[in-house]
Amino acid sequence: WKKLYFAHHWPVTVCKMNANDCHDPPKYWTIHGLWPDRAEECNRTWHFNVTEIKDLMSDMRHYWPDVLHSSLNRTQFWKHEWDKHGTCAATLEVLNSQKKYFGKALELYQHVDLNGCLLKAGIKPSSSYYKMTAIKEALTSFYGVTPKIQCLPPEEGEKAQTIGQIEFCFTKELQLVNCTAPKGESNPIQAHLKLGTEELSVCSDTLPTYYPSEVQ
Repeated sequence: WKKLYFAHHWPVTVCKMNANDCHDPPKYWTIHGLWPDRAEECNRTWHFNVTEIKDLMSDMRHYWPDVLHSSLNRTQFWKHEWDKHGTCAATLEVLNSQKKYFGKALELYQHVDLNGCLLKAGIKPSSSYYKMTAIKEALTSFYGVTPKIQCLPPEEGEKAQTIGQIEFCFTKELQLVNCTAPKGESNPIQAHLKLGTEELSVCSDTLPTYYPSEVQ
């Protein structure tokens, strides 16, 4: 693999996609995962062990919660992320244990500070629409790189898309880089984003965009 996608998702949108067990989703961007491009389930014998991240627990619950299943003692989401992505990321020395992998993702979360950046740009959850180009420009001017922004397409009878996920790309040296794939390169991580029956896809620049403050 060549780079890491660091995905934040907007819990209100995740709940809108899959309102099975969502109670009172956090009103801040949370971590979805840290994913090497082009790698899945690299080491099936390296099993997730929650005791290895016990020191990170309070941060994990706060910044990397299982939005869809709100009971606090659930660790399935983290297990899934470790099995599928962490075992692949572990070829890098700085990510080569569960504690390093989850700990480094938490560090990157604080470093990126997506919540703070959007607020500074005056972009906050609202019942009115945003222009996607305005959101992109705010992020690009703040970070100096182009992230990848995913939306839930408009439902029947709606005209707006709903912002759901923002991914930042990092080199193997953990430096921010543009997420745009060179022409002709497919993005293998795409299949990842199916939650329930609805799917996130790259946001349209022309559709009005919801950044919802509560699950409708």
